[in-house]
Amino acid sequence: MIERKFVAQKIKEFQIEEYISQNLKNVGHSHTKMVKTPMGEKIVVYASRPGLIVGRKGQNIKQLTKTLKKRFNLENPQIEISEVESPSLDARIVAEKIVDALEKFGSEKFKAIGHKIMTEVMRAGALGIEIVISGKVPSARAKSWRFYSGYLKKCGDIAMAVRKADSQAQLKTGIIGVKISIMPPDIQLPDDIELVEAKETKIEEVTPGKEAPPSEGQKSADSAEPKDTTKEKPPRKKRKKKDESEGAKANE
Repeated sequence: MIERKFVAQKIKEFQIEEYISQNLKNVGHSHTKMVKTPMGEKIVVYASRPGLIVGRKGQNIKQLTKTLKKRFNLENPQIEISEVESPSLDARIVAEKIVDALEKFGSEKFKAIGHKIMTEVMRAGALGIEIVISGKVPSARAKSWRFYSGYLKKCGDIAMAVRKADSQAQLKTGIIGVKISIMPPDIQLPDDIELVEAKETKIEEVTPGKEAPPSEGQKSADSAEPKDTTKEKPPRKKRKKKDESEGAKANE
């Protein structure tokens, strides 16, 4: 029973994210996160253009909260919008840029679009990027074109950290698919190894008849000890007793 509740919750979150991504177009939508709070459900929308989502006097957000409340049976949905720090390193935002450019300029300039966005992503600090555009570009037969730059992992545990996204552009000639794979700069690779130089230690052999020369540590310790520079004072003369002095006076 508990597993069914978790599965149903994840399906609901996926449906909400899909609905928001379909309605919020040309906004730079990255992803959506749903968090449960005592006041109700909190939905955080990450986008590169938060002003377009809010709208004039918050009309778009009000309309979106009403539709989410009716469609997904949410008690008190609260929508929060946060701006993406580096949109050039987000795979979904990059895929949306390529789709918008293809729909605007057509499939004839797909090479210029691919190279331009690839250079933008590499300048942002990415380790590697791969763009795959497939469809009827530019001929009547379907083909797939690949643009790549930098270093990109495709297997192993590190491949799970690669940011991936796909989108579709609807043109007159047909649908063109776009796949993006970006390797972020903050990932730690297992082959990044730092060599540490080992310090050489000198070992001196000591013969049984001769004493070993003092080491540097002993020399420094001996030099650190303060030397006694005070001179020995001569012993004081003992004073004669009073009786001896009185006897000497009487003899005189």
